[in-house]
Amino acid sequence: MYYLHADCTCALWGSKLEWAAGMDYAPLIDKRRERLAELETQIADPELFQDRQRAGELMREHRRTQELLRDWESLQQTLQQIEENRELAGSDDPEMAELAAAELEELEPRVEKLTEQIQYSLLPRDATEDRDALVEIRAGTGGDEAALFAGDLLGMYQRYAESRGWRVEVLDASPNDIGGFKEVTARISGEEVFRYLKYESGVHRVQRVPATETQGRIHTSTATVAVLPEAEEVDVEIRPEDLRIETCRAGGAGGQHVNRTESAVQIFHLPTGIMVRCENERSQLKNKETGMRILRARLFEMKQREAQESYSAQRRALIGSGGREEKIRTYNFPQNRFTDHRIGYTAYNLDIVVTTGALDEVITRMQHVEMEERMDELKS
Repeated sequence: MYYLHADCTCALWGSKLEWAAGMDYAPLIDKRRERLAELETQIADPELFQDRQRAGELMREHRRTQELLRDWESLQQTLQQIEENRELAGSDDPEMAELAAAELEELEPRVEKLTEQIQYSLLPRDATEDRDALVEIRAGTGGDEAALFAGDLLGMYQRYAESRGWRVEVLDASPNDIGGFKEVTARISGEEVFRYLKYESGVHRVQRVPATETQGRIHTSTATVAVLPEAEEVDVEIRPEDLRIETCRAGGAGGQHVNRTESAVQIFHLPTGIMVRCENERSQLKNKETGMRILRARLFEMKQREAQESYSAQRRALIGSGGREEKIRTYNFPQNRFTDHRIGYTAYNLDIVVTTGALDEVITRMQHVEMEERMDELKS
């Protein structure tokens, strides 16, 4: 049994997560209470909603602050219950002691979960974590098998998004002839999408026997995933003179319409050399809008990467750079093995991960590691 401070302001709790080495969080919580009062005053002003972006930011901060304070109150109540149950567990009444001990087993994990949520909420927040995300998946080495794997990854993210109540919209796709994708871009929208999906950027490697393999040999293929926070117009400046926009006929499947009209759009950003092509929509205007959305996200990603250079070398080593070139994960189907190389995590439930989108465990572990590193940075 771990010792809990009697004043219930903090706790030293286990080996997974320490309650910030005995730091007293009450002053920080008091500041958040003051901030909540300020936010409620600002939200009550009707003129705020004339600026939709500012209103959205304040509403999100208001919701997060309320959640933090609720978690804090729940933690205090749970710690108090634990103290009471510890006393009852040592009573002379065997039945009462047994009931108290059983309840302790339920209360202790609750403290760990609340502790983690509060720690995360008190850390300096990345402004992009609340944003929707664009997920770009490209087939890498491995030919058709790589394209099929890209399709598997898209399906995995679609099912993960569904489990979290998010919405998935495929913005652009280049399918191949056997049901995979040379590349595909999807927009995922909902609550804190980028906070959870940001760890997915990098090279994903698959090891399995392709359906076309007659000798039963295991092949290794790759697909590249890039997760970009959706950018707003104020995030990056795109000057009309920096763009070259061309129209052309859409390729691939799509019926007679795509063969008759030039609905596909190619957008070249001349200063950076970034090219975006969109042909999913029948409307040239819609393809242009989608292309600009993708271009804006890619430019914002470049801007964010420059800012990330300020991260500590240790944190980059643990979490990874998020670069498209970094091998982050292996999916070994013969062994049913799922391995994330950044944190040394391995599980033997690959079939469940891919078919149901069960990514919660690995993403939670990534968040734990990042949070610990961020706490260390604050202490240094």
